[in-house]
Amino acid sequence: MYLLKQYLFKPLGFLLIVVAFYGCQQDDGPAGTWKNEAIKADKREEFHKLNDQLFDALKANKPEDVKNMMSKELLEGDPIERTVELISLRSKLGSYSMLDEYYINDKSEPGPLVINADAEGNNAYTLKYNQSTTKQNYVAFLLLKNGADKWLATAIYGKYDYGWKLNKLDIGQYTINGKNAPELYQQAKEKYAKAYWIDAVNDMAAAEKCFRPSGQWQYADESEMSRFFYKVVQQVNGKYTFPYTIGQVPSKPKIFRILTQTMPEGTFPMIYYLSSIKLKDTLGLKRENEQVKKVIGKALPGIDQDKKYVLYSVFNGLPDGKKTLEHFDITDKL
Repeated sequence: MYLLKQYLFKPLGFLLIVVAFYGCQQDDGPAGTWKNEAIKADKREEFHKLNDQLFDALKANKPEDVKNMMSKELLEGDPIERTVELISLRSKLGSYSMLDEYYINDKSEPGPLVINADAEGNNAYTLKYNQSTTKQNYVAFLLLKNGADKWLATAIYGKYDYGWKLNKLDIGQYTINGKNAPELYQQAKEKYAKAYWIDAVNDMAAAEKCFRPSGQWQYADESEMSRFFYKVVQQVNGKYTFPYTIGQVPSKPKIFRILTQTMPEGTFPMIYYLSSIKLKDTLGLKRENEQVKKVIGKALPGIDQDKKYVLYSVFNGLPDGKKTLEHFDITDKL
């Protein structure tokens, strides 16, 4: 398959150090890590005011306002304008919600900090963060909804002599079609068990996009998910040779690529095929596509199941990546 062969197996190691969660009194003295409601109310309120201030600046795409909240170390690092712009684009439609937050008071020398989050089941993840020069830190994972998908903005603050300041800010995709990476992985395994192999590949391609919603984040099952992705790609590449002729249709259209396309309603399969019918004959193309739709579930099992749409893009020649070819697009609402 044209696209499928580009997916590579990416083995990833596991993090070994774990910071304990302490239940002792929480102030500037005792060491510990607190999550969500376990953070003292007054301190949590202080942090949430910082998050609101940050989100307002990000949503308005005001890099200078964000810079006013940044530490000297972050200001001296890579330019932040592009990150601010990306988060601004993803937060246009509303407010944020809190996924998880952590307050860390570490008495050791500043350095790498690892937190093994107590998420349930397959959603378990590990955080790794370099404390820089601060011993008190606050980590906020802010969920931004954009269409059918959710993005995760990560804001990490440190307590400096001059107050609480940002020392890390990034953004990554958290869900596709309402599911995060472990959930997409579970869905892919279900599809694979039904021999819906194209669906399984597409689900794992989506999962891979969500593997690292933050630079500090690693799912516990990431290595297992990567191995499964490699296995499914190998299975599909062994079964299908592209261009793949849809023999049940008299005009013998040839599928040469299967990707996904994101729409406001979600992400759906996009099937690219060659047709002998000229593109200017749109009525002929539509008649041919009606025949394709009737048999596509046999040619590609599962592709037309449990979805709102299947998308088609019809060509008269194979794209070579050097020039744009005309095509005729058709949306099939299931």
